[in-house]
Amino acid sequence: MKKYAIAAAILSVAGLATAQEVVKIGHSAAVTGPVSYFGKDTENGARMAIEALNARGVVIGGKKVRFELVAEDDGGDPKQATSVAQKLVDGRVNGVVGHETSGTTIPASKIYHQAGIPQISPSSTSPVYTKQGFNTAFRVVANDVQLGQALGHYAVQKMGARRVAVIDDRTAYGQGLVTEFSKGLRDQGAAIVAREFTHDKASDFNAILTKIRAAKPDLVFFGGMSAVAGPMLRQMKQLGMNVKMMGGDGICSDEIHKLAGGAMADGQVFCAEAGGVDAAGKFRADYRKRFGIDVQINAPYAYDAVMTMAEAMVKAGSSAPAKYLPVLAKIETKGVTGPIAFDARGDIRDGTITLYTFKGGRRTVLAVTK
Repeated sequence: MKKYAIAAAILSVAGLATAQEVVKIGHSAAVTGPVSYFGKDTENGARMAIEALNARGVVIGGKKVRFELVAEDDGGDPKQATSVAQKLVDGRVNGVVGHETSGTTIPASKIYHQAGIPQISPSSTSPVYTKQGFNTAFRVVANDVQLGQALGHYAVQKMGARRVAVIDDRTAYGQGLVTEFSKGLRDQGAAIVAREFTHDKASDFNAILTKIRAAKPDLVFFGGMSAVAGPMLRQMKQLGMNVKMMGGDGICSDEIHKLAGGAMADGQVFCAEAGGVDAAGKFRADYRKRFGIDVQINAPYAYDAVMTMAEAMVKAGSSAPAKYLPVLAKIETKGVTGPIAFDARGDIRDGTITLYTFKGGRRTVLAVTK
């Protein structure tokens, strides 16, 4: 009888273990392809948050829970992003952190909204994302209106730019950023002397750069990612274009120096990041200790997105999306990137912008503004 009692006790303990609620947080970004270093960055940030929550032993509604990261690769492709979104919905995730780019976040957001699942993007900046009227859509970074106009003002007021050429990669991110930058530029009385287009997998820019060179700009603004900007800088040098380049957070990574293959001069490239990550010094050190690499850009925001979602669940006393969503919409908390609270659309309130240049292949802070 004794051995049966022991067996029953073991089964009872096992039953308690399996009874522990699992809270699934989905994450989606491009972890393969030309901008995989950005996608892996946000995945790592989300993973750090999950590990921190489990180490803490979070209790929701009186029950201790275990958080689980469900990580998916959307390849930076809008169609793949919708497939991934449906997979996460079918997998009954409690919330989603992602996607990485505006072009993937916007189509995926419709699927999460239909399912009533809260989504916080740690990196998507297109105003379209939160203008759709989805009560499930949030972001923890400033949008392109703030980012583009801050860059436009800085280009004229601090860099003395008067004649500017703009190029976008025809993605939702690139087009939106160039549109808002152009508004900020015109507000300051500067002129756009050339408007050209490329795509997000392009590698040959000779035709558009030759046209731009003829317009004699004192600044080239690129709306796109560093995987394209790096080779573009190489070809600018080959064409004898000794001109500065500016862009948004898509080029605001040390990776651009490697991709430019030695063609990028100190102080030639200027960019802005939608946030004030320099406040997250301890996070950066912890990230390097955990993964053996440096933060690219958005890992701290992915970390804050997970933590904010978890805090809303705790305050609501439930991990059920319908129950914690109203709490998330009204939350006010402090993340590693600063204060987090959302406006009526789901945009972060009072988003911070950090402007950088590069020296010795490393980002150097120029200014922090709002």
